[in-house]
Amino acid sequence: MGLKSVLSAKIEMKANKNVFHDIFTNKSHHVSTISPLHVQGCELLEGVFGTVGSKICWTYTVEGEKKISKQVVEAIDHETKMLTLKEFEGDLVNIYDNFKSTLHIETKYEIDLISWTIEYERPNENVPELVNLLDFIIGVAKAIDDHHVN
Repeated sequence: MGLKSVLSAKIEMKANKNVFHDIFTNKSHHVSTISPLHVQGCELLEGVFGTVGSKICWTYTVEGEKKISKQVVEAIDHETKMLTLKEFEGDLVNIYDNFKSTLHIETKYEIDLISWTIEYERPNENVPELVNLLDFIIGVAKAIDDHHVN
């Protein structure tokens, strides 16, 4: 059993909160068009976009390195605007165990916030925390927000 880690970020959105939930739940393949510097592709491997159990493959670039992540949609809650993805194959699970990410849209003090949480296990203390990945996720979220506001 590894060292458990949870990293989270909340970012104020200018775009309608339904935009983020819809894009990541039903239209993941649009992310590469909106933010091509971050995400180069999103391919449906199995199932239907927007359904639990569907499998998708992301190709993306973090700090100049091309990466791949094959994920299964673990949970969707349309009412609370929540989506959980679990990586089953790819660059992250080659190093980190039990990687999953959760997108949740919440409203606090009349401000809409997009909340991303990543959970994983590091095999030992020499393996770095995924702060660079969280920064990448924030960049994607800001690009999507800017795209829908401008």
